[in-house]
Amino acid sequence: MANLVYKRVSTAQQSTARQNLVLDEAGIENPVVFEEGPGTSSRLHPLQRPKFRALLDYARPGDTVHISEMFRLVRGTGHILDVLDVLHRDRLALRIHDGAFSAMDLTARHPRTGELLSTVKFMVQTLAAAGELQRDLQRELTYDGLRAAEAKGSKGGRRPAVAAEKSGDVRTAYLEGRSIAALARDHRASRGAIRTAVADLLPDHSAAEEDAPAPELPVTCPAGRTRVL
Repeated sequence: MANLVYKRVSTAQQSTARQNLVLDEAGIENPVVFEEGPGTSSRLHPLQRPKFRALLDYARPGDTVHISEMFRLVRGTGHILDVLDVLHRDRLALRIHDGAFSAMDLTARHPRTGELLSTVKFMVQTLAAAGELQRDLQRELTYDGLRAAEAKGSKGGRRPAVAAEKSGDVRTAYLEGRSIAALARDHRASRGAIRTAVADLLPDHSAAEEDAPAPELPVTCPAGRTRVL
């Protein structure tokens, strides 16, 4: 039976470091890893994400899907219930290694009807609602903080790019050993803007690009699949 590991981050600026730590500590044997591209939006239904669909195509009955925490895979109640239905249909186990869902058997079904246990559904809906409430409160606090900063004369949002007339100074300072973080402070710009200004001087000669969040679309659970090797 295979151990299938799924990883995802919401923005291109995030990393899977914390997920890696949780999953490494779990001691998963011979993991087969499916990691979404950088910045795969949580608003995109899991069943529409390329790597999760690839995981389902690869899986066989009896395999186990491993994730560090539930919200790496799903966003809200509807997503969770859709995914649980597909995992049940395909006879796949789900193991969550951290967070509120880690102590629950989310695949538990009634022995006669085969439906998701009412207690499991209730806990899923409750915890999902609590997670959504937490995110909403965080957005409200962020908005209030930005309003308070504006009232004091500070401007929120992303720092501006490096002005064209300053680009030469930035490049010279970088070649003289000034760090990207220090240059960002000196020129009141983002680190990404500094990296862009010195992109051809960086060791890997590459500049990161951000992906726009994908819209949420209606989903039809796939009825059948073939394994892709």
